[in-house]
Amino acid sequence: MPAIPTRLDVLAGLAAALAGAALGPAACATTAPAIAAASDLQFALPELAEAFRAQGGGALKIVFGSSGAFTTQIEQGAPFELFLSADQAYVRRLAGQGLTRDDGVRYAQGRIALFAPQGSALKVDGQLQDLRAALADGRLRRFAIANPEHAPYGRAARQVLIHAGLWDAVAPRLVLGENAAQAAQFASRGAAQGGLIPHALALAPALAARGTSALVPAAWHQPLNQQMVLLKHAGPTAGAFYAWLQSPAAKAILTRYGFSTAPAEAR
Repeated sequence: MPAIPTRLDVLAGLAAALAGAALGPAACATTAPAIAAASDLQFALPELAEAFRAQGGGALKIVFGSSGAFTTQIEQGAPFELFLSADQAYVRRLAGQGLTRDDGVRYAQGRIALFAPQGSALKVDGQLQDLRAALADGRLRRFAIANPEHAPYGRAARQVLIHAGLWDAVAPRLVLGENAAQAAQFASRGAAQGGLIPHALALAPALAARGTSALVPAAWHQPLNQQMVLLKHAGPTAGAFYAWLQSPAAKAILTRYGFSTAPAEAR
């Protein structure tokens, strides 16, 4: 699985983008726009970006991380032009502060999967029955989720465990990823016997080759309605990519990676 960007990597990328912005409009016109993307898009978005370029779009600078952390960075002036959040609430928060062009659009709905690496004592099932048994008989020592404080998939994972009545038993054994992709890395590389991770990451060949997964019922957590929005200072390339992500071709790629692109149900 590709390395997860560290906080230093993100800050370095932001510094480079800021340096480009300081050069003035002429230089910015040739600078790839910085895109902040939820980490569950780690495999889908590079393919989307490549398809966009193949159809005449420009280059993009994509940074992956937790939606909550990106929201804070944008509030502090980070020079992102497009934000693809794993939770529409973060987009609404930015829009409420006047930092975006509008309220954005829903581009996908995510799902949660239980993942266990090869050789794990944990067997995967969507109802978490063996997870319950592994907690009772002592087989489970470490379990990975994203940090619920700022990662939407971590928050959904906590809701799943609470729904199943397992949160109190699992909590002392948790290994928290800074974002969903890091949680998937922990779950797939031996730092944990398993974890609750984005279905989109569990389906990716790099991760699927390392273990098995099972979808958890969507009703066990609040919907992961993923919203994207252009920031106030977004340029034409970011705007074109935003529009292209709403096309049938883009939706087909997202669907292949396990996302639902059907219209959101009224709640």
